Amino acid sequence: MRRERLIAIAAITVTSILWGTTGTAATFAPGAGPLAIGAAALGIGGILQALIAIPALRAGRGQLRANLPLTALGAVAVAIYPLAFYSSMHLAGVALGTVVSLASAPLASGVLEWFAQRTPLSRWWMLAAGLGVTGSTLLCLSKMTHDPGDAGSTLAGIALGLVAGATYATYSWCAQRLMSRGISRAASMGAVFGAGGTLLVPVLLLTGAPLIASSQAFVVAAYMALIPMFLGYVLFGYGLARVTASTATTITLSEPAIAAILAVAIVGERLSTVGWTGLGIIAVALAVLAIAPTNAVGALPKSDPNRASTQMAAS
Repeated sequence: MRRERLIAIAAITVTSILWGTTGTAATFAPGAGPLAIGAAALGIGGILQALIAIPALRAGRGQLRANLPLTALGAVAVAIYPLAFYSSMHLAGVALGTVVSLASAPLASGVLEWFAQRTPLSRWWMLAAGLGVTGSTLLCLSKMTHDPGDAGSTLAGIALGLVAGATYATYSWCAQRLMSRGISRAASMGAVFGAGGTLLVPVLLLTGAPLIASSQAFVVAAYMALIPMFLGYVLFGYGLARVTASTATTITLSEPAIAAILAVAIVGERLSTVGWTGLGIIAVALAVLAIAPTNAVGALPKSDPNRASTQMAAS
């Protein structure tokens, strides 16, 4: 139903706002490296997701076992994502790292859905994704024009941002596919993020000492684990159960807008007229998603009846 879809879009939008604070928050723990920040944020947040989902995980263990490759793929993507994402921001700056990571995710998600499920993406989705990527690109150009920095670091940050975008799209798709196969939202999110968080524990143990070296760094780590990651992914899972992965990743294109605004207001990064124009275009992309369906329901693979129910819920 449209009301459920709008609520789902609202939940994912709130998630993207929370995620948009992470880059700025990380700057308040300068002694901690990006690997420590990423491992703490999504490692702890992912394990908490699993803990609150223990009853659902027990109830769905048979289904999860039957879908182990999908769960494992999602978990590996969860583990890689924060390491690439925070390293991208560390090398290229908060605004640019976030822009590249999030702008590439909808494209990766759409390609993944088409390749794995042969799901045709409607012209509305293409318009929204195109607008979002255009707006994000303008933000990127604004950052590079006014603060180019070291070219090698910037290019490395962009490359890691592309890795982050691809892994973000992958774990979103895996979680959504588990839900579409009848596994509950709590069990799907708990399994993927709990396993991914567990994979990040060794990284946290090796790199996380600076996070407990001062009370400020500890507060930063706790905030990122509990609010953007734990609470954010609870809301994200709610939305993901009601819209497709490509829709969810396109909605979160608002995250680079939030990150850019905070980077300007708090971190001191500069944003030109071109950058502000990019923010406006991202807002238009979100409006398009709010008023139009994103995937063509009529061209579903006959071998995947669960996809039909998922698409009906999304529209």
